[in-house]
Amino acid sequence: MTSFTQILLNRDLLYPIRQWLEGVEIHNRELAHFLCKAIPSQCPFERDIKLFGRKLFHIPPMCKLNPLYEQVVTLRFKALCYLADECKEDVAAYC
Repeated sequence: MTSFTQILLNRDLLYPIRQWLEGVEIHNRELAHFLCKAIPSQCPFERDIKLFGRKLFHIPPMCKLNPLYEQVVTLRFKALCYLADECKEDVAAYC
C-alpha cells in the first residue's frame, strides 16, 4: 500500500528539480556572486501604479506563484551565507 505522501510526490513533476536545487552547495565565490546578482532580494513585479501622484492600485508580488520560489530564495540565502561566513565579505550590497 502506498502512502498519500508518496502519491503526491509521484505526481509532482517539479520534484526532481526541487530536490536538485535544495541539494546545491555553494563552494565557489564567483558562483555565489552570480547567484546573489541574478536572484533579486525582492519581487521585481510588485508595483504601485500612480497617476498625478495618487496611488490608483497596487500590483502584489507574484513571485510566490513560481512553484520553485522557496528553493530559489533558499539558494540565494546559501550564496549570501557563503560569502559572509566563508569568504568574510560584506554582503550589504546584495540586501
